[in-house]
Amino acid sequence: MAFHIISGRSVAYRLLGAEANPLVVLAHPLGMSQAVWDDVIPALLPSYRVLTWDLPGHGASQAVGGKRISPADLAAEALALVELAGAARFHFAGTSIGGVVGQQLIAEHAHRLLSVTLTNTGAVIGTAELWSTRAGRVRQEGLAAMSQEIVPRWFAPTAFAANPALKAGWCTQMGRGDDESYAQLCEMLGRDSFTGKLTGKHVNVQLLGGSEDLATPPATLEALAAELDGAPLDIFDGVGHVPSVEASALFAQKLLNVLAAD
Repeated sequence: MAFHIISGRSVAYRLLGAEANPLVVLAHPLGMSQAVWDDVIPALLPSYRVLTWDLPGHGASQAVGGKRISPADLAAEALALVELAGAARFHFAGTSIGGVVGQQLIAEHAHRLLSVTLTNTGAVIGTAELWSTRAGRVRQEGLAAMSQEIVPRWFAPTAFAANPALKAGWCTQMGRGDDESYAQLCEMLGRDSFTGKLTGKHVNVQLLGGSEDLATPPATLEALAAELDGAPLDIFDGVGHVPSVEASALFAQKLLNVLAAD
């Protein structure tokens, strides 16, 4: 892992693989970290260079303090790391809020994108009231306490049955995050929408979802597909909100198919 100063904050990132290979940028979900890609990266490295990073106040990235944050801020962070990698154009894949970063890139930087894979996300995710309430509770109760309630929503019940340590592990990871950064990102999700901003961008987009996803159910992905001029959508049966963790081999193969189609 390495660190880079972007807009006065230290950002933790990984840049792996041969410099000559096409770049693939991976953006993780809210409350998690770039570790969600650990089981996917080995399948990519023979043919691609891979860039992952931790969102503000997540993993090893510095917190935002009280700064209001926007999708444009997150996309600028991604682009700063792409510049560091020396890539003019790149592939992008993002899950949940990582998919929001991808939508911002489609809306404002489509010419930089070779392909985009958006998973378990939406042009609108939840409601403003939901995210405002979540942000308030996080500021009052803290992520460590709320992780016990939130983490079970990320995975299908079968994932916990297959790996009983999964919940405790991700509760620990989430609990180490910065409360204010998480709250600011919640408020961003409640405030910003991509409705009407994604049509006519001429980007190769693939949408993926999970049949057991409580946060962004298939209907949310279907609405996003309509915003993206009918982009193809695949729903993974029996999978929840984070397919790169729950179904890493299937996810990796699907992503490789998208990358190869460019």
